[in-house]
Amino acid sequence: MADTADTADTAVGAARATPDGAATAAPYGTANTTPYGTAKAAPLPTPRRRSIRRPGPALWSLPPLAALALVFLYPLALVVWQSFTPEEGGHSAAPYTEVLAEASFREALTNTVLIAVGATVGALLLGLLLSLVIAFVPFPGGRALSRFIDLFLAFPSFLITLALLFLYGTVGMANGLWTDLTGASHGPLDFLHTPWGVLLAEVTYFTPFVMRPLLAAFSQLETGQLEAAASLGARPWRIVRTVILPEALPALAAGGALVLVLCLNEFGIVLFTGAKDVVTLPMLVYTKAMLDGDYTGACVVAVVNIALSVALYALYRTLMSRTGATAGPRSGGVPHRAGA
Repeated sequence: MADTADTADTAVGAARATPDGAATAAPYGTANTTPYGTAKAAPLPTPRRRSIRRPGPALWSLPPLAALALVFLYPLALVVWQSFTPEEGGHSAAPYTEVLAEASFREALTNTVLIAVGATVGALLLGLLLSLVIAFVPFPGGRALSRFIDLFLAFPSFLITLALLFLYGTVGMANGLWTDLTGASHGPLDFLHTPWGVLLAEVTYFTPFVMRPLLAAFSQLETGQLEAAASLGARPWRIVRTVILPEALPALAAGGALVLVLCLNEFGIVLFTGAKDVVTLPMLVYTKAMLDGDYTGACVVAVVNIALSVALYALYRTLMSRTGATAGPRSGGVPHRAGA
């Protein structure tokens, strides 16, 4: 009986008063007592682990940046530095004044821009047409043709030029067939050594660079939009103009910008066609450096070519950023593969 009374007194004494007068009993297992009223031992402090400092992302980016600077930026800086170094010594802008005043430079710049723009327009039109056929017109061998386009991107440019020479050259297959049928001394095709031949070769070579992003964009089109437009009686060309082209414009612009920059810097096609009257900026660099021994003038032309390419790429990025900000996010469901 005495033990029971002591236990009750302990429980009553453990009760605590709250501000509103209600008594709250202290539960078992508090920090200082146990159910039997004995004192609980204080917990041992846990040892702190030493934090290991790991290198941040900025430190990991230093090796690739150093390799990039050594392989690319350092030779580029040497070219720019050499372009300001006349043969008489010292450093001045006199080489730029001399080269920019030459008629050969102005002619090369004009040929480069005209051929690049013409090849880009031709590649865009041909690439868009072929991409529409491959993506939306079912025919045997369409998948194999799409795989061949990926393989075509790995071909060197001079290989396409040699193929065109075998087909349309002065002693090519087309002229040979014509002379066999008519008995003429030579065939009618003799344009590969002209700007038109260079233009044809560049359009043939760079068209897959437009088709690859277009085919990727067409594969993400929602088939519901195409089916809805067809059910409303829209003709195929109207569906292409109102449904397909707005979705493919970013891919078309990306492919066109890439082809334009590549055409500005193309050297192998112009060299292997043997077009003596067609001198572009890369050909002028080769002529000044290897044939004339004018390394300073070659560096000046190279710097102008690089500046032109970078300016066109910056213009493309600016236009695309403004177009994306104006258009905003597109609403729609989950995209489905076209033709699925």
